[in-house]
Amino acid sequence: MFELTNNNLKIKVQTKGAELCEISAIKNKNQFMWHADPDVWGSFAPNLFPIIGALKEDSYTYNGKTFKLPKHGFVRENKNIKLLKQTKNSLVFSLMYNDNLLKIYPFKFQFIITYTLEENTIHITHTVKNLDDKAIYFSIGGHPAFKCPFYQNESYTDYSLVFENDETSKTHLLNMENGLVTDKTETVFKSGNSIKLRPDLFNEDALIFKDLKSRKVALVSKTHGEILNLSFKDFNYLGIWAKPNAPYVCIEPWLGVADHENTNQKIEEKEGIIKLPESETFTATYSIQIHEDHLG
Repeated sequence: MFELTNNNLKIKVQTKGAELCEISAIKNKNQFMWHADPDVWGSFAPNLFPIIGALKEDSYTYNGKTFKLPKHGFVRENKNIKLLKQTKNSLVFSLMYNDNLLKIYPFKFQFIITYTLEENTIHITHTVKNLDDKAIYFSIGGHPAFKCPFYQNESYTDYSLVFENDETSKTHLLNMENGLVTDKTETVFKSGNSIKLRPDLFNEDALIFKDLKSRKVALVSKTHGEILNLSFKDFNYLGIWAKPNAPYVCIEPWLGVADHENTNQKIEEKEGIIKLPESETFTATYSIQIHEDHLG
């Protein structure tokens, strides 16, 4: 376990998956993240690479060969991630390709994730380096889960997700049997720029947005105001999810999305996939800002 602290916040990151597992206020000890109850959902904030969501038949093809990958890829449970560097305000973790990974993902890469603590904000930067002699293909994303309701004597329905712009984006529905994206959509935004949380909101799995105007969303209590916000300027997709009736909400910035039911399974043609040429480096950052009113 590794941690960073400043005058406002303490964050902790576990070695497995280089997963952010705590955001807490220094003064009043408020905890902002979901506590990863294994009987409900046993994760805090998985890092998603080199895919987002599910693949059709858990597999994809490249150069005529078929490869299998678990949902959300192989970083989230990975115990081989190493701490590259620690400074006063940052932690840098790395995962390199190896012989075992090449059997399921035939690309030579280095995946780096950097956590930087700045005042009341955590910046999470994803870096992918192409170490191969060909283009590599991948998606990346975050899956942070935030405590909701945040204060005692509140309910889930006291909270909304408030976006920086008015939105008309519809959610793309998933096939509940296999987790694949369908052609069906549903209206979510009833009042311009907010989604009211309710226990049954995720009965049909995640809300998946592909064309939001906003690149910032806040978790807002009707009693206590904004608790935190997440900025995702480098990410084109956003997922919102929780287990039904569970006391948390995940705000998930993605570069990529689960397979469509009608995919041809070629990774080069997968929706949202990033093609990174030989020897090049890709970076994308999202940020979590805790509102100062809740720091004590």
